[in-house]
Amino acid sequence: MALLIAVGLGVGLGGARAFDGNRTTTAELAPAVSVDLFPRGVSPLQNSSTIRPDVLQPPTAQLTAVEAFRSGAQALLAGDTKSGVRALEYAASSGHPIAQWKLGRMYADGDGVKRDELRAFEYFREVADAHADEAPGTPRARFVSNSFVQLGTYFLDGIPKSSVKADPDRAREMFTYAASYFGDADAQYHLGRMYLEGTGGVKDSRLAARWLQLAANKGQYQAQAVLGAMLFKGESLPRQGARGLMWLTLARDAASPQETWITDLQSAAFKQATDDERATALTYIERWIRGGRRE
Repeated sequence: MALLIAVGLGVGLGGARAFDGNRTTTAELAPAVSVDLFPRGVSPLQNSSTIRPDVLQPPTAQLTAVEAFRSGAQALLAGDTKSGVRALEYAASSGHPIAQWKLGRMYADGDGVKRDELRAFEYFREVADAHADEAPGTPRARFVSNSFVQLGTYFLDGIPKSSVKADPDRAREMFTYAASYFGDADAQYHLGRMYLEGTGGVKDSRLAARWLQLAANKGQYQAQAVLGAMLFKGESLPRQGARGLMWLTLARDAASPQETWITDLQSAAFKQATDDERATALTYIERWIRGGRRE
């Protein structure tokens, strides 16, 4: 399904004005974006063994898609992966978007099934293609927006030995749509990084910082790390040492042990910070913990 989404562009960057991400909204940042996953109607799994409702027998007779999804979810919780996947595949073949998303995650991560990025891509594509206009804030919206994010990450690097090639322009479209229409924090982080690095289009550090700020305010720790480093070092933004150290510390506390790049950034900033910056950063962190985060 081709979907043309026109979102307003109104980015007043104002060179002389100090950066203030708290006044930024997605409406101010979102360019017009055309979301058309397969313009020629070509699916990357067109010739593969994609599950089809006409050849898949239901796990039990006369199950609806919702019932099959619930059955699959219960089976997975009980540790019966084979039955769970079978039920989810039946629900997914009947168009159940959360079943499609769950199978996408399972195949992407190799969780209970053999890892298959192309099959994962196809499940995420089905969700995005059929539900791009899902109203933000509904129970299904986060699964739809995450499907766009997953597609964006696949388009960034491509899928080896498949028809899904690296396409940074398409990746930016996916992230832009999820970031602006759904307000997805992960999409806002990825979009900020793309603007920061000039991947898939124009390089714009201040616009990058605004997208990162939106994501950071929602608790996206990777965005907090990148934004924190920019603010602490004064890169493309007026330097705010204490604010930068705050974001870096919050990011470090949320990061996994494997994400050493975040730990290294925070450690370096802490060593360079003055006593006043450390004290002020601590005040900011305490305010955040008390509920001072802003959307």
